[in-house]
Amino acid sequence: MIEAIQTLLPSPQPVHHLGLFRDPTTLSPVEYYNNLPYHRPSAPDMTNQTAPSLAIILDPIIATGGTSAAAIQTLREWGAAQILVLSVLGSVEGVNRAAEEWAEGVQIWVGGVDESVDGKGMIRPGVGDIGDRLFGTVGK
Repeated sequence: MIEAIQTLLPSPQPVHHLGLFRDPTTLSPVEYYNNLPYHRPSAPDMTNQTAPSLAIILDPIIATGGTSAAAIQTLREWGAAQILVLSVLGSVEGVNRAAEEWAEGVQIWVGGVDESVDGKGMIRPGVGDIGDRLFGTVGK
């Protein structure tokens, strides 16, 4: 998704990565990687001068909305003024949860929306576990 989005931008932009996955038991987001160049200031009156005015989150699937909401919160704390979330597929519940994380600062664009999420946090009918498909971990 990164290469496709970069071709649409008017000029080259830096890319930073947040690595999040959903714990299969609790369905809660777990952050395993963050290479944002600057993290929260220690003093409450300091602001992050390196944060962009617009941050774009590429999340292929928004099922429960937990990982998107966690990424939104991280970027908000980092100092992003606005966040655009781009997703191929989402559930009604997940998209609403992500949108409510910071209603005035987030726009969510989704290619398609399915109605429900099952007890395992999978969109129904959906496309299966996109992480397994992207990284070849099906059955592991």
